Amino acid sequence: FLGKAHIAYIPKDGRVTGLSKLARAVDLLSKRLQVQERLTTQIADVVNETLKPRGVMVMIEAEHLCMSIRGIKKLGATTVTSVVRGIFRENPATRAEAISFIRGQKK
Repeated sequence: FLGKAHIAYIPKDGRVTGLSKLARAVDLLSKRLQVQERLTTQIADVVNETLKPRGVMVMIEAEHLCMSIRGIKKLGATTVTSVVRGIFRENPATRAEAISFIRGQKK
């Protein structure tokens, strides 16, 4: 599958990381033989364990080549998976704000 990984986290105790570190984690985890659902969870686990944030949300939007190239040949069909932890799970407004940024509704 090919797609985008969106990561949102709210730091705790000033523990932040550079954007390149998040991209590196996604690259490292996605190089394994992988399914999208597990990859989404693993990215959230790494951010949660490393930064210990108040909350983390990971959303992956991907096109599965098995659907595009063979089988039903549905070009452009995407699958979205998400994992929410901490404040993103507990507070619907915080989760909605993050989703709106991902969807491009806030600039």
